[in-house]
Amino acid sequence: MDFKYTDTQLQIADMVRDFANKHIRPDMMEWDESQKFPVEVFKKLGELGLMGVLVPTQYGGSGLGYFEYITVVSEIAKVCGSIGLSVAAHNSLCTGHILYFGNEEQKQKYLPKLATAEWIGAWGLTEANTGSDSGNMRCTATKDGDHWVLNGTKNWITHGISGDVAVVLARTGEPRAKRNVTAFIIEKGTPGFTAGKKENKLGMRASETAELVFDNCRISDAQRMGDVGSGFAQAMKVLDGGRISIASLALGIAKGAYEASLKYSKERYQFDQPISNFQAISFKLADMATQIEAAEMLIYQAADLKNRGQKMTKESAMAKYYASEVSVRVATDAVQIFGGYGYTKDFPVEKFYRDSKLCTIGEGTSEIQKVVISREILK
Repeated sequence: MDFKYTDTQLQIADMVRDFANKHIRPDMMEWDESQKFPVEVFKKLGELGLMGVLVPTQYGGSGLGYFEYITVVSEIAKVCGSIGLSVAAHNSLCTGHILYFGNEEQKQKYLPKLATAEWIGAWGLTEANTGSDSGNMRCTATKDGDHWVLNGTKNWITHGISGDVAVVLARTGEPRAKRNVTAFIIEKGTPGFTAGKKENKLGMRASETAELVFDNCRISDAQRMGDVGSGFAQAMKVLDGGRISIASLALGIAKGAYEASLKYSKERYQFDQPISNFQAISFKLADMATQIEAAEMLIYQAADLKNRGQKMTKESAMAKYYASEVSVRVATDAVQIFGGYGYTKDFPVEKFYRDSKLCTIGEGTSEIQKVVISREILK
């Protein structure tokens, strides 16, 4: 694996930094306080090709690989985790699922709108009582001639209210039976498909999280993706790539917190010298820098395998597990370095601190990553 950043990556990083400083940084705390999901920002990101990073150019996307994708997500997250999360979810989940498992007609219909952010995408797997236990989901789809009728709810869905289209996983067999889940594409405005409660979250507050509600929602069989019963296997493959997304998000948050801490430690004076001179602070910074470097290597290892089309279940789980835990540790140390100021909203690290925790939960908790990793190494 070549560890040198490509010219494309460097250009993308510059573009994203410039965009984030102009269009995200000035308003991000207001969005955080009010829990506003700034749709207009994602439309602008779509114009830059950043909402369809992995989508081939034939479908209106940027046609880039996972190295570039890591750059996009992490650079945005260095400024605002909420925007980074929504970019990651849109690219890897809804858009990614259709890209990998949709038929040609579905790709032609949906990918150009998603890649340009004309439409915002949502992805529905989790439910109130079946988070990690998704094989026991209660949202059902029942065949009725050439149609399916969906009933139930999905919870913790990014863009659950504002999404224009959702990929939804529904149970089409008996609970816990093999091959009992099927994937469907459902557009906003379909009768019986509505948004429910919006979650009031600790962090990632500008990334919308809400319920999807299905009440005798009737859709054509043409909206089904893949074979009946293949949905769970599809979702697990989508999540392999999604783990790289969340790892990249965690990496960006950690880098943002570290860079803010490094700068502050050189500017903050105590006892007539910068606090970076004190071993207690310099050692924290050393630990932060080392853990970030290690996390980044794990992420790029998984991305390299993904780019080459090789199996990377273990590697992506390792990257997601380690990077998310590092993000929390780095953000925690950042608050400590800032001291009392770190606990206030006038300084950046309290937001990194709140946002970081989601990375250890979303798209598979740290505990679930350990289950995945242990299964892989014990095969």
